[in-house]
Amino acid sequence: MSTAPAAASRRVNVRTPEVMERVQAEVEAHYKSALVEAVRARGSVLQIGNTTVRLAREFGFCYGVERAIDLAYAARRVFADKRVFLLGEIIHNPEVNRQLSEMGVISIPVGKHEEEVSKLTNDDVVIVPAFGAETDLMKLISSRGCMVVDTTCGDVMSVWKRVRGYAKEGFTSIIHGKASHEETRATSSRALGDDGNGHYLVILTLADVDFLCDYIRSGGDRQAFLDRFSSASACSVGFDPDLHLNRIGVANQTTMLKSETEEIQRRLQKAVEDRDNGSSSNFKVFDTICGATQDRQDGLFHLLQQPLDLLLVVGGYNSSNTTHLVEIGEQQLPTFFIRTAECLTNLEQIVHFDLHLKAEKTSYSGKLADTGNPITIGITAGASCPNNLIEDTLVRIFALRGIDESSVGVAAGIG
Repeated sequence: MSTAPAAASRRVNVRTPEVMERVQAEVEAHYKSALVEAVRARGSVLQIGNTTVRLAREFGFCYGVERAIDLAYAARRVFADKRVFLLGEIIHNPEVNRQLSEMGVISIPVGKHEEEVSKLTNDDVVIVPAFGAETDLMKLISSRGCMVVDTTCGDVMSVWKRVRGYAKEGFTSIIHGKASHEETRATSSRALGDDGNGHYLVILTLADVDFLCDYIRSGGDRQAFLDRFSSASACSVGFDPDLHLNRIGVANQTTMLKSETEEIQRRLQKAVEDRDNGSSSNFKVFDTICGATQDRQDGLFHLLQQPLDLLLVVGGYNSSNTTHLVEIGEQQLPTFFIRTAECLTNLEQIVHFDLHLKAEKTSYSGKLADTGNPITIGITAGASCPNNLIEDTLVRIFALRGIDESSVGVAAGIG
């Protein structure tokens, strides 16, 4: 193995027909579900006796996630004799990342990116996840001469284009997102612009935006402003609210709740107009919510119009788009955020992630326990959850109600 880094990284194309044919077969074997597709074909409803399961119209893998997984699998096959590294997680789903680990893909934890990348050589392959990566990290990878398989989602790159444009025009990027999330960190680095002189501020809550709007309108305690945002690494180095809020452009992490992003946009525009005597010339905005994220939110809103006793949201606990589905469900009915079907431990207990406690806990559900009473359960999942996990959950629900897997298949028309 060579130890001297090359002059620059080499982006490689692994999507050759012969490789992708094998990859597609592997991906389908790992993540597809004939049962889920059969239920979808029946109007996304499956009823056996007094147990009914309703699936959302849209859930599970989006195109960007499928592409990222395909490329990661292909990279492992094309470079079978080389070390293949992944920056963090390919997507936020433990099942998918476990499969890649078992295939020999080495995940570099987020907190150790720079340390570990600095040890790589020009014989190593680096997979950039669907969230993208920060510009400084990409420069470090380039300096090591690694081969790069870039799976960054096209919707994320569209946001990067917007924030680069803001920087070029002298607008500070106000980014609605989670400052610590890989995608937001990657977007923030692009908001500095090609010359590095741009600025950004990351806001997460409506309380954040109200604080920001008050400052835009009237100014305030500069140090209190910096303490609020710099302590969370939510603003660019050298950010000065008395200078860098004069002209602002709004962008967002692509997986945020659309209604909240739109409300943030509205409040910020009003604040700028109040300050500037009705003019909005110092305000820019573009809709950068991922289409798949919106489709899954809309699908859940439609599902919630149906009579349901409880809702199960399946996915990785660190998945942003999945978290927002939980928030939507919680507004209307008992909602349980589960990682896999194994979280449905028995007829009475559900292990689930509590967004407010930010921890997993066990709750009692008499609805599942009493098989004599009719029950209707809704299921949805974010863009990073594979259909095989939905199938496992569906089968588990019926099993808890005394209905075996073969009967479920027959009822769905595939038995």
